[in-house]
Amino acid sequence: MLARISSIFLLLSIALVTACGSTPPKPNVDFDGDHDFTADTKIAFYAMSGGVTGNNPTQLTDFQKDRIDSALARALETKGFTIVESAKDADLLISWHLNTQEKQDIRTSSTPNYGMSVGYSRYNRYAMYSCYSCFDTDVRVTEYTQGTFIVDMIDPEPNRSVWRSVTQSKLKGDNLKDQAAIDRAAMLVLGGFPPGVVPTAN
Repeated sequence: MLARISSIFLLLSIALVTACGSTPPKPNVDFDGDHDFTADTKIAFYAMSGGVTGNNPTQLTDFQKDRIDSALARALETKGFTIVESAKDADLLISWHLNTQEKQDIRTSSTPNYGMSVGYSRYNRYAMYSCYSCFDTDVRVTEYTQGTFIVDMIDPEPNRSVWRSVTQSKLKGDNLKDQAAIDRAAMLVLGGFPPGVVPTAN
């Protein structure tokens, strides 16, 4: 259970730091083309931010949410935005949501079984007389947690989302204290904000 909780918390890191050094998944970004993002300079956190859903909805602690909030805030400040405490003073509200689903990866592979499939015949000495038994089938089932991390930018006046970044990944890692990794992941998730900025993995 502890390992599962650790994996869920590291959804935000989205496998940026893994032993295999794999390329992090690229966020899927969409936005409201009618919204003028050039007028937005101050951002606050949405009151309902930090929700967790799914068939494995392990709740994060307050200090774990604070780490994610801090990483997102720093990423926005790096882009020149000002983080404010009150929603009434903000041009936009940032909200993040985490969904976790338990999944199974089923893979089937077949290998020739010559010891069972090659027969002797007076007409064809090497005929394969039973193709059903020519191959051994190996079925491997791997259970994993699939995480979807969603970040919305909400226009407080109509209270509607005007920008969204979605990243989906198999959860990896068990380090609850690596703030630097979470900071890098936040930069990736917010790489396409405001629209026109190309996401990068720092």
